[in-house]
Amino acid sequence: MGHLKYLRYYSQMLGSLNLRRFFNLLSVETGFMLSRILRKPVVLGTPWAASIEPTTSCNLRCPECPTGMRTLTRSKGNMDLDTFQKILGKLAPDLIYLTLYFQGEPLLNPHFTEMVQMARKRNIFVATSTNGHFLDDKNVDKIIKSGLNHLVISLDGFDQQTYEQYRVQGNFQTVIEGIHRLVAARKTLKSDVPFIELQFLVMRHNQHQLDQVRAWAREAGIDKLTFKSVQVYNFDKASSIIPTLVTKSRYRQQPDGSWEMAKHTSNRCHRIWSTVVVTWDGKVVPCCYDKNADFQTGNLLEESLSLIWKNQYYYAFRRQVLKDRSEIEMCGNCGE
Repeated sequence: MGHLKYLRYYSQMLGSLNLRRFFNLLSVETGFMLSRILRKPVVLGTPWAASIEPTTSCNLRCPECPTGMRTLTRSKGNMDLDTFQKILGKLAPDLIYLTLYFQGEPLLNPHFTEMVQMARKRNIFVATSTNGHFLDDKNVDKIIKSGLNHLVISLDGFDQQTYEQYRVQGNFQTVIEGIHRLVAARKTLKSDVPFIELQFLVMRHNQHQLDQVRAWAREAGIDKLTFKSVQVYNFDKASSIIPTLVTKSRYRQQPDGSWEMAKHTSNRCHRIWSTVVVTWDGKVVPCCYDKNADFQTGNLLEESLSLIWKNQYYYAFRRQVLKDRSEIEMCGNCGE
C-alpha cells in the first residue's frame, strides 16, 4: 500500500509536465551543470519550481523562527487573490512544482484553497506546510476538494509538555485531532490527495519520542514521516536545542563549545537555479533562507520573470555561491 501511495504521488508530479515544461526543465538543469563545471553562472530557461508566500502571519511563537519570534524586518501582510493571479500568470507556463509557503502559517490566508485551485487548474503540482492548528471540518473539506497534492504537517513533540517547548502557544491535541480528521475525510471522499507528510523537528527535548512518533504515524495512516534537523539562530541557547543524536543534527560542537555545520558547505546550490521564492507582496528572493528579503532581486508585480531571473543581482549572487558560498551568512544554516 505504501508503494502505491508513492506511485500516485510521483505520477501526479509527472502529470504536471508538458512539452514546454519538460524542455525548460532540461534547460535549467543543463545550465546548473554547466555552471558547476565552468565555475561561473550559466542560466538557461526559467524556474520550474516556486515558493509563494500566502501570509507572514502565524498563531505560534516558535523560538527559532523569525516569524514566531516576530523579528521579521520586512513588511508583513496577506497576499490577495489579484496579486497571486498576477504572479502565478508570470510563473505558470514553465512551472511544475509550487510550494504555497515561505514564512507564516498559510492556512491563515482566507484565500488559501482558492490559490490552490487556481494553480491546479494550470496543472501545477501544489504543496504546502502547516502547523496543523486549522484542520477543522470546514478547512479539511476545502483542502481535499481544492486538489492540494502534498500537505506537510509539523508535529515537534508527542505530548503537550514536550510539544509546547518549541511550538509555543500551540495545542498538541488540536493538531492530533486535525490529522485524524484529515485522514478520515480523505478516505470518506475517496481522494488520493493530499499526500500527508508528518514532519518532526528533532531537538534535545523531544529526541526520546522518535519511536512513539513512528508507531503513531503508521497507525494514523500518515503517508510519510520525516525527521528533520532543527535550524538554530541563537547559538547561545543551542546546547538546549540541538539534539545529542548525531544523525539528527546539522551541527557539531567544537572543543571550545562553539557550533559549526556538520557538513561542509559546498560551493553550489541547485535551488537558485531551479526555484524562485516570492514574498506576499511580490518581492523575489534567491532562497527560502532569505527570511527578511535581504537579497531581493526584483518584484514580480513590477517586472517580468525573465528580466529578474537573469539580472545583475541574481548573477552576482550565483557567482558568489560558486566562488565561496561560506561568505554568504544565510547559507551557513543550509544543509544543501
